[in-house]
Amino acid sequence: MKVVVAIDSLKGSLTSLEAGMAIRQGIVRAMPDAEVHVRPLADGGEGTVEALVLGMNGRNEKVTVLGPLGRPVECVYGILEERKTAIVEMSGAAGITLVSDQERNPLNTTTYGVGEVIRDAIRKGCRHFIVGIGGSATNDGGIGMLQALGYGFLDKNGNHIPFGAKGLPDLVEITDTNVIPELKECTFRVACDVTNPLCGEYGCSAIYGPQKGATPTMIVQMDQWLADYAELAAKTFPKSNANQVGTGAAGGMGFAFLTFTNAVLESGIKIILEETRLEEYVKDADIVVTGEGRLDGQTVMGKAPIGVANIAKKHGKLVLAFSGCVTEDAVACNEGGIDAFFPILRGVVTLQEAMNHDNAEKNMTATVEQVFRLIRCGQIVK
Repeated sequence: MKVVVAIDSLKGSLTSLEAGMAIRQGIVRAMPDAEVHVRPLADGGEGTVEALVLGMNGRNEKVTVLGPLGRPVECVYGILEERKTAIVEMSGAAGITLVSDQERNPLNTTTYGVGEVIRDAIRKGCRHFIVGIGGSATNDGGIGMLQALGYGFLDKNGNHIPFGAKGLPDLVEITDTNVIPELKECTFRVACDVTNPLCGEYGCSAIYGPQKGATPTMIVQMDQWLADYAELAAKTFPKSNANQVGTGAAGGMGFAFLTFTNAVLESGIKIILEETRLEEYVKDADIVVTGEGRLDGQTVMGKAPIGVANIAKKHGKLVLAFSGCVTEDAVACNEGGIDAFFPILRGVVTLQEAMNHDNAEKNMTATVEQVFRLIRCGQIVK
C-alpha cells in the first residue's frame, strides 16, 4: 500500500514535517510493508518557508533585520538556488508573535524588516519571491518594507516619515529615485487568502486592527491615513487601487506589493501545492492523509487540508484527516472531500497538556496506528 501524507502544522505543537513523521510511524506500526511518503504542507502563513525549502530541496538563510518594534530580530528565509527564488514569511520579520501583548500598537510597528529580508535575498542573486504575509503585527500600508527597498516616503520638509502607521499622516510625497535597481527584475507571488480592500468597513484597520492593539480611535485615524496614502500613490503609480481585493491583507502589505512591485496575490495553499508538486505523489497513492491543528467549518474555506483533498479526489483517492481537535461543524469537511477525520486526543487533559510536543506526537502516532489497523483488517476480510 502506498500512502501520501501532507498535513499542515499543529500550531504550537508539531510542525508539518513532525506531524507527518508521527503519522508515518503510526502507519508503519500497523502496516510494516506500507510505502509512506511525507510531504510538507502549509497555507502561506507560518511554516511556508519550511514546507517549500523541504519540498523543493532549498536551503535556509538567516539575516538580522529590524523587527516590528525597531529591535533586531533574526529572520529565517529560504532560497531555491536553481530557480533564483526566495521564500519569505512576513511574520519572521514583522510578525505579531514578535510583539508582546503589552506592546501591541500598530501606530508603532513597522514592516521595514520585511524589506530588508527581500534586499538580502536580492543581494544573494534571487529575482523571484514567494512571500507569505500572514500573522503581521503591522498596519503601515507596507511603507516600511518599501522604505527598505529604497522608496522615499517624505514629509513636507523632505524628511523620511517615522516608522509605523503613526508616520502616515505626515506623508506628502512618494519618490522612487533611490529604489534598488534590481527590484524591477523581481517578481513576487504573494500568498494571500483574504479579500479585504485597503480601507473602509472591511478594510485592514477595521477588521484586523483590534487584534494588533488598535483602539476605536486609532482605527478611524489609520483608515483615513491609508486612504490618503493610496490617493497620493495613485498620482504617480498607476497600479494603485485601494479597492482591489486583497489590498488590505497584512495591514496593507497587499496594497504595497500590488502598487509598487511586480506582484500577484494568490491563494497560499495553491502556491504551496503547485510548488511542491504534491499531485505527482498523490496520483499513484492508495490513501492520502492530511489534517491540521483544528478541523472545523472554516477548514473548507480554502485551508490546506481541503486543498490536499481536492487534488486527491481529482484522482479518486481515499482521504483521511487527523487533527488536534474537531468541532461539530467539521462535518462540512466530509462534503469537501475528506472521507473521514479523527481527533487525536485520547483522554481529558488541559489545553497545555494537549499541545505539549511529545504528547501531541504520541497521540498522533497512536491514533493513526489504530485507524490503519482497521484498514488492514478490511484488506484481510476482502
